[in-house]
Parts: sequence; C-alpha cells; structure tokens
Amino acid sequence: MADQVIVASPRGKLRLDKAPVVGDFVQVESLNGTYRIHSIEPRKNRLLRPAIANVDQALIVTSLKDPDFSVHLLNRLIFLVCLAHVEPILIITKQDLVEDIRAYTSLFSQYQKAGYTLLMTYPGSDDEELKAILKDKVSVLCGQSGAGKSSLLNRLEPSFSLQTQAISKALGRGKHTTRFCELHKVAQGLVADTPGFSSLDFSRMDLSHLDACIKDFKPYLHQCRFKDCRHIHEPDCAIQKAVQENQINPTIYEDYVQILKEVNLR
Repeated sequence: MADQVIVASPRGKLRLDKAPVVGDFVQVESLNGTYRIHSIEPRKNRLLRPAIANVDQALIVTSLKDPDFSVHLLNRLIFLVCLAHVEPILIITKQDLVEDIRAYTSLFSQYQKAGYTLLMTYPGSDDEELKAILKDKVSVLCGQSGAGKSSLLNRLEPSFSLQTQAISKALGRGKHTTRFCELHKVAQGLVADTPGFSSLDFSRMDLSHLDACIKDFKPYLHQCRFKDCRHIHEPDCAIQKAVQENQINPTIYEDYVQILKEVNLR
C-alpha cells in the first residue's frame, strides 16, 4: 500500500486558491472511482524554483573542476537555500580531478567551522555519510550545470536512472525534455530530480533578515550597537569586527554585502 500510486486532481476551487505542488501533504477524497485533492496541509516551507514544498535539505553540489569551483556561486546558493528555511548541505565533487586538494582545505574548514555540513564525493568514494544524511529526508539538488548531480544520484541509487526513464515514458515525455519536478527514492530518502534553483536573482526577495539566515553571522547577531544594523558601514558592528578578526568567512561577508548593494539595501 505504501508504494501505491494514485492519480488525483485538485478540486477547481482549490486550484484557484492554492495549487498543490510536489512535496505537499494533501487530503484526498474518492468519488465514483476518481480521486480529488480537497485540501492541502500547512507547509513548513515552499520553494518556487523548483516548485516543491516541505523540503528538509538542499544538496548544493559544486565541482572543483569542469566546471571550475566558484566560491561566489556557492555562497549565493547557500543564501537562497537559507532564505527558504531549508538546511544547506555542501557536496563537493570531482576531487579526483584536482592535483592538490590542500589548496581548498582552509576554505572548506571555514564552512565547517560555521556549522555547514560539507562532504567530498567522487567516483569510488565512500558515500556512507551522504547516504545517512539522505535517509528519511526530502532533499533537492542545486548547483552548477555539469557538477555531477545526476552521476551522484546514479551512484547512490543505481535504479535512479531507471526510475526517471520509466516515469518519462509513462507520461509520454523524453527524458531530456522533462520539465517537471518529481520525488524519487534514493538512499532510503526522497530526492527531487530537478536541476535545482534556476535563478540567482535576489531582487524580488525579502532580504531584511538575510543576516539572520547566515550561519556564519549567528554567533554575533544582536551584539551590534544598532538593532537595525546592516553590518556594512555602521559603527560598533559585531559582524564587521568578526570579519576583521578572521572569525567569519570573508567570502561569505563579501557576497552578503554585494547582494545588499544589488538590491539597494546597503
């Protein structure tokens, strides 16, 4: 019964009010052999791109090579994930293509010190820790195109590619033209097979509490002189002081300031 698939359509009134998305918990009613969604349970979070609700964590997959590692892309994805009240998990791929991983050791340790979970994965690596993180959780993937998201899922769950092909065939879509979000069983959890966040545009987002979403800043919040401190030009700012004392990842702070400038909140 747990694996039974039921096709249900939202009632017309519900569709106008609030359409269901992937990840929703819904109440379903049966009438004359057909199923209708008549209500949606309260959501703990909701992502727009991809359209999915009740997400536990986002796996931010970024490669060290092909494509080259971008710390600024990584930081911006962290901000987007945290603003959506989703836990970021940093997945670093293609370590095997880098001659000297020690060049990244200091930077990665800064993320771990701030409280981010960071894992390294590559063909042949032991992914038991990652499997444990995925177990019993709803996860989405995001990151650079070509960073190895599909390869990672296929390595964790060899049947993953068969799952996606079977559903695409059932819906009459080719696997390369599918543009919808689905949840698949991977490592005893559910993972959305989506390219992840399709936009890094912060202009339409509420950034008034961005500082509170950043793990690096949390030990220093509410220690500034001014309650509405933006942590950029204000005097006696605890976060600026922590950056100067190398207690905060300088790239995180740099991207925080840059984003506020882009949306004229500096």
